[in-house]
Amino acid sequence: MLSQSVYTLVNEQNGNLAFKLFEFDNNSYFDHIQRNNYFTLILITSGEGVATVDLCDYSFKENTLFAFYPYQPFMLQAAKPIMGISIQFHHDFFCIYRHHKEIAANGILFNNIYQQPFIVLNEFSKSSILNLINGIANELKNDAFRKDEVLISYLKILLVTATRIKLEQQTVQNSETANIKQQFIIQNLKNAIEDNFRTKHSASDYADLLNQTPASLARITKSHFNKTLSDLITERIIIEAKRELYLTDKTIKEIAYELGYEDEYYFSRLFKNKADISPQIYRNTIGFNRGAESN
Repeated sequence: MLSQSVYTLVNEQNGNLAFKLFEFDNNSYFDHIQRNNYFTLILITSGEGVATVDLCDYSFKENTLFAFYPYQPFMLQAAKPIMGISIQFHHDFFCIYRHHKEIAANGILFNNIYQQPFIVLNEFSKSSILNLINGIANELKNDAFRKDEVLISYLKILLVTATRIKLEQQTVQNSETANIKQQFIIQNLKNAIEDNFRTKHSASDYADLLNQTPASLARITKSHFNKTLSDLITERIIIEAKRELYLTDKTIKEIAYELGYEDEYYFSRLFKNKADISPQIYRNTIGFNRGAESN
């Protein structure tokens, strides 16, 4: 376990918090809805409870590692007192969108609308994760040359390790939770959403594509993803919108149009309803091209 409870790194260019690692021994940090403007990893080392994430509830126990992306709403309610370690890092420090090819965490560990937002660690994987966390803590408490680069290296290894674990668990979960026919439908649905989310926005569109009745597809979607099909489609659209707002200088009108919305104001309302922040404010506070005009 760490010898000190809080470690931080400040961005010297703007004075903002770039990276933070801290221990917690109670639930007061996360017992209310969080909408943070940074990536968050939470390792539960003791206790259990229920996590509310994007309005869905998930039971958790010790040795659970959560991964939340910026402005994703979540809350942890403890049934038994929880303890653990949290890592928070800002886009400015390390952006998973820009480093996707290196770590492949985007769409698997983070921004994964098809899977639960956590992994369960066995003793070996927990030990590996804790060793990396201790390495991060040791680096943070030393005022060494190019500390930020070493921290990014540790963070990359941590994210790749967690992503590998999640990929392994997805394979097991898919084989255990659905029969062969349902697995086929679920995989086809994922493919259909990825291929068509820019142009097809209704649940009935995907029922037609998969030759399923809307009611049947709705039952399978709710059972497997714990979400409605409409929620899956909208979340995929919002994830793409965030990526465009972060990485490009396209206007909000252009992004809306490319995602199938001719009315940018309708799109902006949809984005704010899901992300709890307007597209322009998201770009100004998170986006790489900060301050770009919306029109």
